[in-house]
Amino acid sequence: MPSTTDSAGRTYIQHANGQLTHYIHTPCTTKTTSSHSKTSPSTILIQHGFARHSAFWTPWIPILSRDYNVLQRDLRGHGHSTYPSSSQQHDYTYTTATIIGEIIDLLDHLGLQKVHFLGESTGGMLGEILAATRADRVLSLTICSTPTHLPRSALSLFAFGRPTWAAALRELGSRGWVEELAKVPGTVPLSEVGAGQKTYLDEVGVSDGEGLAQYAEFLETLDARPFLTEITCPMLILAPMESAAVRVEDMQVLKEMVRGSRLVCIEGSGHEIYITRARECQDFLLAFVGDVERVRG
Repeated sequence: MPSTTDSAGRTYIQHANGQLTHYIHTPCTTKTTSSHSKTSPSTILIQHGFARHSAFWTPWIPILSRDYNVLQRDLRGHGHSTYPSSSQQHDYTYTTATIIGEIIDLLDHLGLQKVHFLGESTGGMLGEILAATRADRVLSLTICSTPTHLPRSALSLFAFGRPTWAAALRELGSRGWVEELAKVPGTVPLSEVGAGQKTYLDEVGVSDGEGLAQYAEFLETLDARPFLTEITCPMLILAPMESAAVRVEDMQVLKEMVRGSRLVCIEGSGHEIYITRARECQDFLLAFVGDVERVRG
């Protein structure tokens, strides 16, 4: 798959389906690979959740890259990744196979056989399916604030009185939709980012409402539950205690379904604990991945 770079220095992979996926590949800052070394730093792939993109994880990169290469990718229609125009939509199918295939495309393009997958919110659902169906590409799986599916109550909430979730996104735009979501306790952490509210909303606004609407229609059908018992890699579950979208009870059930998985409950308000409780999440992730690496030898 060819890669391209735009005038701002952003890097993309072009898939066979014609769409571009924006990605950021940060090399490990403390370990080098030489012809005499038998090992090179492993890679942590970060997959963001809905209405977010790679830039939301920028504060994590200096910490993770001390010991690992870090790969961030923008989902279809998020951040700087493209999405089908109205004239192209019949040529692109939003299916699990398509989305997972685009992740594999990027790994192949970069020559990465296996990665530690870190998926936030619905991004973690993709990680669960990837780990179940392509175990040969996943060293470990960490999910953060991840539901196994989106129930009808969630889809109704996300519609904010419009006929559908996608309709709300098309009418309100990305930023307007998130501003509505932030009014619901346990969702967007605007009250905790303080002076960073404008930056948070500006970053949300990088994504186009139509791009998010198309992906929302895909998420309405996404269900990781049939894949959970097929996950065999080491798995860490970071569960928020006060999320409007993820219940601790459901994460406890998930832990029982995935043999050997670890469950860590993170106290604090809201769904996006990767922001509001970043240090705790980082510490648990690095300890977990470090354990996996030690077992690998």
